[in-house]
Amino acid sequence: MATILRDWSYQYQWLYDGVSWLAALGVGGERRFRQLALEGLEITPETKILDMCCGAGPATQILVERSRHVTGLDASPNAIKRAKERVPQADYVEAFAEKMPFPNNQFDLVHTSTALHEMESEQLRQILQEVYRVLKLGGIFTFVDFHAPTNPLYWLGVSLFLTLFETETAWKLIKTNLPELLAETGFQMIAQKLYAGGSLQVIQVKK
Repeated sequence: MATILRDWSYQYQWLYDGVSWLAALGVGGERRFRQLALEGLEITPETKILDMCCGAGPATQILVERSRHVTGLDASPNAIKRAKERVPQADYVEAFAEKMPFPNNQFDLVHTSTALHEMESEQLRQILQEVYRVLKLGGIFTFVDFHAPTNPLYWLGVSLFLTLFETETAWKLIKTNLPELLAETGFQMIAQKLYAGGSLQVIQVKK
């Protein structure tokens, strides 16, 4: 069940941006947070990138600095509208991530930022299968999302944040063995890194 603060964060962009800014302080600020999943990846102006569940485009804004071929996908028409205003250099598609309207082997890189925790278990599996389908052979899937803290000092902050702003799907995600689920889908692990006392994880895998 969604909390009132969660509903407000989607209704009021300033609240969402403020919460994102505060949450990113633990990894060095908003800009670095948006680049965590891209670290170590070779991205050229010709790299075809899908920013899946792009929201209002905060990560899309980083991606268009590195590639001329960025597509943002989101199921929310309001999010797509905001993203177009914020990052007009990208192309946008309004669609669900579990049924993406792209041909097979379309992208070199699929990226998503703090979106997988929004998904129910079966929905998450469908999305991973779709990502695998639309990636080219050798293409990369990279994302940043919540993780169960490895430092006990971070548990209180994470628990408070998830209680106020997230739903039960976020709690399910931090209990999910994502590397195992990705391997079942067919991906090969490149790297998994933990940040902010283990409360954030970045995973990069290859098709």
